[in-house]
Amino acid sequence: MLSHLKSISILFANWWDSDYQHPDAPDPSSLPDSVDWRRTLPFIFLHVGCLAVFWVGISPVVVVAAIALYFIRMFAITGFYHRYFSHRTYKTSRTFQLILCVLGNTSMQRGSLWWAATHRHHHKHADREEDIHSPVISGFVWSHIGWLTSQRNFPTNYKAIPDLVKFPELIFLNRFDQLVPILFGVVMLSIGWALETLAPSLGTTMWQFFVWTFFISTTVLLHGTLFINSLAHVWGKRRFNTEDDSRNNFFLALITLGEGWHNNHHRFPHSTRQGFLPHEIDPTYYILKILSKFRLVWDLRPVPEAVLEEARTSPLLPAER
Repeated sequence: MLSHLKSISILFANWWDSDYQHPDAPDPSSLPDSVDWRRTLPFIFLHVGCLAVFWVGISPVVVVAAIALYFIRMFAITGFYHRYFSHRTYKTSRTFQLILCVLGNTSMQRGSLWWAATHRHHHKHADREEDIHSPVISGFVWSHIGWLTSQRNFPTNYKAIPDLVKFPELIFLNRFDQLVPILFGVVMLSIGWALETLAPSLGTTMWQFFVWTFFISTTVLLHGTLFINSLAHVWGKRRFNTEDDSRNNFFLALITLGEGWHNNHHRFPHSTRQGFLPHEIDPTYYILKILSKFRLVWDLRPVPEAVLEEARTSPLLPAER
């Protein structure tokens, strides 16, 4: 009986605590880059859940809600997970930092500390053998989604984020990174129930609202984010002769609120702004500027004038390095 309880407790800990490591388990870095189906179940669940749309149907309310949540959470990924936690391109308070972490976690793209550590690793090794999601090295499918399913890439490298590990609340949310998505799902169900019960004229049901806002919006958001990994290093134009294959792509900038100016970003990743030139739209930067007016964030790091001058005067480079 005790052995069964111990096995159940280990399974529970291993499932919910991203930092849990069984004493007898091998070092993840020594494992092959193959699919870990247990760790992949949340992503499978997310995609399969989208099929429920054939049962719940569609209404204008849920389409608007799904689109709104896509862009709100895309901003949380680009403005918070990427430009704040990964690159620290501006400053904020500890309280607002926690809010940024929670909002970004509703995207189901794991914890902010794992996201930041993984992204810093990408910049350090971009498009070289050590880069875990380079399409140049590993191809489209692996760079887009395959790398997320590998046990080797699951642990958080806390050594890469010494500036963030001093916050225990961030470590907690990073360890239990399924907690916020579950609460987000409960909130979506609750809003759907309220709309179905209190405003039946809208023609929206609880499950319809849940499927569109939790499953569909989140799945599209996930792939919109991952396109930066899989496409922004092979599709687009290069202005700067960086040591990687990063490209600028207007279409990717549209669906990711400015992240598509990826060659710009790899040229100077420490700037809050990624659209260096006036015609390079960067909604994430515009929103951060608005937040700075209310002193929710401050000290937004600019693009150095020398880099801006290089952007204005450099001709576009050939696609190949």
